[in-house]
Amino acid sequence: MTETPPDAEARLDALEIRIAHQDRTIAELNEVVAEQWKTIDLLSRRVAALIEEFRNAEPRREGPEPPPPHY
Repeated sequence: MTETPPDAEARLDALEIRIAHQDRTIAELNEVVAEQWKTIDLLSRRVAALIEEFRNAEPRREGPEPPPPHY
């Protein structure tokens, strides 16, 4: 079996540590993105409900609006 130089072992250790940190960061970012999508979904549903409420609340007009009384 061939022995690796001490420098190579140190580099390998550094890479393993770096990958572990990156894996943790990716997991944390994934959680943040999942929470943001939940918030976006909730806000989208609320906006849709408000639009529907607004459409049902506005008076329906037939034809042009009449001029004001002082006109």
